[in-house]
Amino acid sequence: MCLGGLIHIQTYMKKMFVSAGLLAAGVAGIQPAFAQGLDLVSPKAWSVSATLRGFYDDDYNAANTGRGSSGFEVSPSISYNLPLQQTDMGIRYIYGLYYYQDRQDLGLKAFDQTHEVDLWLDHAINENWHLKFTDTFAEGQEPELLGSGMSVPYRVEGDNLANHANIELDTQWTRLFSTSLHYGNDFYDYDNSGTTLVSVGPPILGLVGLSGTGASLAGVLNRDEQNIGLDLQWTLDPETMIFTGYTFSWVNYTGDEPISVYYPTATSDIVFKSDSRDSITHQFHVGINHQFTPNISSMLSIGASYTDNYNDPLTDTTSWAPYANASISYAYIPGSYVQLGAVQSQNATDVVQPGPDGNITQFQNTTEIYADLNHRITEKLTATVIGRFAYSTYEGGGSSYSPDKDYNFGLNLNYQISQHFSAEAGYNYDHLLSDLNGSYERNRVYLGVSANY
Repeated sequence: MCLGGLIHIQTYMKKMFVSAGLLAAGVAGIQPAFAQGLDLVSPKAWSVSATLRGFYDDDYNAANTGRGSSGFEVSPSISYNLPLQQTDMGIRYIYGLYYYQDRQDLGLKAFDQTHEVDLWLDHAINENWHLKFTDTFAEGQEPELLGSGMSVPYRVEGDNLANHANIELDTQWTRLFSTSLHYGNDFYDYDNSGTTLVSVGPPILGLVGLSGTGASLAGVLNRDEQNIGLDLQWTLDPETMIFTGYTFSWVNYTGDEPISVYYPTATSDIVFKSDSRDSITHQFHVGINHQFTPNISSMLSIGASYTDNYNDPLTDTTSWAPYANASISYAYIPGSYVQLGAVQSQNATDVVQPGPDGNITQFQNTTEIYADLNHRITEKLTATVIGRFAYSTYEGGGSSYSPDKDYNFGLNLNYQISQHFSAEAGYNYDHLLSDLNGSYERNRVYLGVSANY
């Protein structure tokens, strides 16, 4: 796998904690369902499935308010897989309907709906050229589904959209030398928009002000992220490959709204708009893939990134940051494996408030450690455990270097009743500790059945 694919593992493993309290870990792994492509679909051309789960979520607003709710989820899906002589391609649609009893009791909207469409293409152009393409489109209210970058992941009303596309061209030039050219595009669009920026008091030196509700999510998070890169790869022996590469990324914030204001003097102001956080990033890395034994593999990539927020109206801010991505996988018995990993990267955030010098928060630097265990207890019973810890600090602004600590844990038990039916039970735990946004704990349990054909 090229580095471009590895980068997105960290982004999408958050999706494993998705749904309104429900971890669909029966098809787990740290990668998203669509990226696993053909591994998840039936060998038949058409495949249909449906899942029904009941759940209890003790903090469904992720706001430490003590509001819990029981409910249920209905999630049908349909997929089509077309294997050809040199090409595999497919499409899958997943619908989610979630009901919350407590919201109905409060006279609020009781149902959430999500939509996901996955596409994949794997084409061997010839024996030396290989093309891979994946795309997933998601619409919903849960931030984990969108991978949005919200500092406090809470449910958001509206038709919030995210699309993640990746294309990779692998070329074997000689027996020992190969390249991997990759391009990725991540697009986000929120319904929550329309902020009006106002002063919070008399405009005196250093005063910053926002409207009572702050900048809208559309204003601070609607964006188009693109990256293109090339890896050069050398095979030292059948078990070891080293690589080096470069990735160019650019982020365009598309909300077209005011997101903050700064008063440098008593008679002047500087208004920051969504595109004040546009940036370009140059990333350089070196790494190694090594197969210790037939069932133990590892990857290590380290480097640095240079980011230029060239559209900041106050100053052209630049910064250097370390980059790292490491993982090790062990398949200890058929159907059972464990994977450990760590990622150092930067990501978008909805926090933007300026500091005393007027600089706004541009992004977060995040260190993430994860563990993924899939264990076949018996021929029909499988346990999946996923753990994640993320430590993030804000770059610039009034929240500069303030830490967020995010703990996630998920446990799923899946029992295969027959060829077409299975039962599952699970538990999710989320805990956020934030000096800026406060803290919350969230516990979710669920029980369900699935049918597939």
